[in-house]
Amino acid sequence: MGIVVSAIPYWRNIDNASRVKRRIAVVAALVAVSHVVALAVAFTMHEDVPVRPIESRTITAELIRPAPVAVPAAIQSIPTPLPPKPVPAQKVKPKVQPRPTPKPLPTPLPVAQASPQRAIAAPQPAPPAPPAPAAPAPEEPGAPAVGKPTMALSAPKDVSHLDCSIVQPDYPPLSRRRGETGTAMIHFVVGLTGRIENIELKRSSGYDRLDQAALDAMHSSSCKPYLENGEPIRAAYTQPFNFNLN
Repeated sequence: MGIVVSAIPYWRNIDNASRVKRRIAVVAALVAVSHVVALAVAFTMHEDVPVRPIESRTITAELIRPAPVAVPAAIQSIPTPLPPKPVPAQKVKPKVQPRPTPKPLPTPLPVAQASPQRAIAAPQPAPPAPPAPAAPAPEEPGAPAVGKPTMALSAPKDVSHLDCSIVQPDYPPLSRRRGETGTAMIHFVVGLTGRIENIELKRSSGYDRLDQAALDAMHSSSCKPYLENGEPIRAAYTQPFNFNLN
């Protein structure tokens, strides 16, 4: 009994080992079968892939004619004109002028000789012409004409005062805006009738506009004759024109 009991576990180990080997063989067989099936499927699928036919496409090409190239026109050669032929100089024969035919001179008439008995009276002398009137002697320059009244002009006398109505000059607007000031001295002469003469600028105010305003005012003024011993004489005077903004 002791031998049998000891043998049973040994046989059990052998059965377990064989079972393990079988399982391994089965698993290996399944793996191999799966690979074979996979390869078979792969080959079948590779064979089932439809082969696409090669499409033949026809390509038509048209040849385009190149544009005609403009051919340069041939340069026409202009013929050079031949020089004109020299014209031979014609000899001009001098015209022979006809000689004038001399006119026949008239035959002189015979001169009758005077008889010695008849004397030719000599011509009487013409009466003498009356003497021309003597020319008047030239008058001396500056001498007064006979029969015409003259009035000698004396030099004006400088006086200290005159009886005049002096016009106030207009202040030029531009000079007023620019602040131009000054005194213009106007010299003038009063004639025998009181008429103002020889108006001139003796001293400038420094501005042309002020000087012209003073001259215009003097031309518009008037004076009375200057009397000396009851008689009028020409008098000279200098009038100041003061231009002051104040």
